[in-house]
Amino acid sequence: MKQPIQESGQLTTVGGVRRAVRRLARTHGLPAELRARLVVSVTAVARDALAEGRGVRVSLVREGAGETSESGATLACVLAPVGTACRTGRRELDGLPLPATAGADGAAEWHLPPRASGNGAVPPPDGGAAPECEVVHEELRAVLDRCDAVEAEHRLLKAELAETNSGVLALYVQLEERDEQLRRAHGQMLRELEDALRPAPLSVPGLELAVHYAPADTDAPTGGDLYDWFRLPDGTVHITVVDALGHGVRSTGAALNVTQTVRTLALEGHSPGTIVERASEILASIDAQLLATVLLARVDPDRGEVLLANGSHPPALVVREDGNSSYLQVAGRGVGFPLPGSEDVLRIRLAPGDLLVLYTDGLTESRKDPLEGEARLVDSAARHRWRPIEEVPEAIAEDMHTVVLHPDDTLALALRLPGR
Repeated sequence: MKQPIQESGQLTTVGGVRRAVRRLARTHGLPAELRARLVVSVTAVARDALAEGRGVRVSLVREGAGETSESGATLACVLAPVGTACRTGRRELDGLPLPATAGADGAAEWHLPPRASGNGAVPPPDGGAAPECEVVHEELRAVLDRCDAVEAEHRLLKAELAETNSGVLALYVQLEERDEQLRRAHGQMLRELEDALRPAPLSVPGLELAVHYAPADTDAPTGGDLYDWFRLPDGTVHITVVDALGHGVRSTGAALNVTQTVRTLALEGHSPGTIVERASEILASIDAQLLATVLLARVDPDRGEVLLANGSHPPALVVREDGNSSYLQVAGRGVGFPLPGSEDVLRIRLAPGDLLVLYTDGLTESRKDPLEGEARLVDSAARHRWRPIEEVPEAIAEDMHTVVLHPDDTLALALRLPGR
C-alpha cells in the first residue's frame, strides 16, 4: 500500500519537473548529491512524455501498510503520466544516475532512504523558497566534492599500487638473484659429483684416449651410462663401457656397481671373456633388478692389440687410417640378462692412426633408427678421425645429435694409436 505524502500539480515543462523534484527532495531531507541524482533521473524519464505534450505528476509516497509516521518510513518518489495508459518501459529506466523501477500503473518509482527523525519541515511557499540557482549550486558543489574525494582516493590507490609494485619488483630481483645463486651452486655440485664418478685421466705412452658424456636430463649430473679405464699391472689398458637400465641417479648407482665389480675382477686377473658372466653372478645377490649392457676392451699399446668382449652392448667401431671402417660384432648378453656373458672374445690389431670408438646407444638411436644412426656414426667418425683426440668424441656427438627424437644418456669414447 502506498500513501501519498506530497504531490505536485500537473507539470508540462522540464523546468517545472526539476523544481517540483527539488522541493520534494528538500522536504524529504535528501543529501545534495542524492538530490542531484534524483532530479537528473526524473527529468530524463519525463522528457519523452513532455515532448509528446503529455503532462506528468511527481509525488512523494510512503510505502507499506499501517505506517503513521514519516520518521524512518520507506518513501518513494513517483513520476506518473497524466491522462494516458502509456507505461514506462524498462529501456527508459536503464543507465539513470539513480536507479528506478517501473510500477504496475505505468509510473516510474525511485525508492529513497528513510528520512532522519525530526526532519519533517514543510517546504516553504514559492516566494520564500531558496533561489533555484543556489540549490543547483549546492548540488553541483556536492557532486564536485564527491569527484574530488574519488580523485583523491584514486591518487592514494595509485601511490599505494606504485609502492606495492616497487616492493614486488625488488622482491622479484632478489628472487632472481637467489635463484641464480642456487643454479650456480647446483651446477657446481653436479660438476663435482660427475667428476667424482669419472675415473682419473689416463696417460699411457703410445695411446690417445678421450671421452664425451651427456645425460638425458640436463638437471641430473649423470645417468645410466658410465665408463671406466685403468692400467693393469702388465701394462695393458682396460676399458669398460656400461649402459644401465633407466635414467638419473638410481641408474648411475647401478652402472657404478657394474664398473667397480668389473674393475675388481680385471685386477684379480680374470680374462675379458669371463668378466661379464662373473660380474652378473656377483651383482645378482646385490641388486636382483639390475640390468646393464657392457662392452669391455683390453688394449696393448705396445703391440696395438685389442681384445673385445660384449654383453648386449652396441658394437665398437674402428676407422682405419685409410678411411675404411667396420663394426666389431661380438655376441653376448649383459649383466642381469638370462645366460649372461660374452660368447666370444674378438681380437683385432690397430695400426698407427687407426681410431676405435666405443659408445652407448644414446649416440646412435637419437632419431629412433639404430641402423640409420650407425651409418651416420661411420661418416662422422671418418670425418673427424684426424682431429686432436680430445675433440673427437664431442665432435661426433654434435654430428649425431643435430636432431634428437629420443633423448637418452650419451657416451662416446675414442682411442687412437698416434699416427701422422
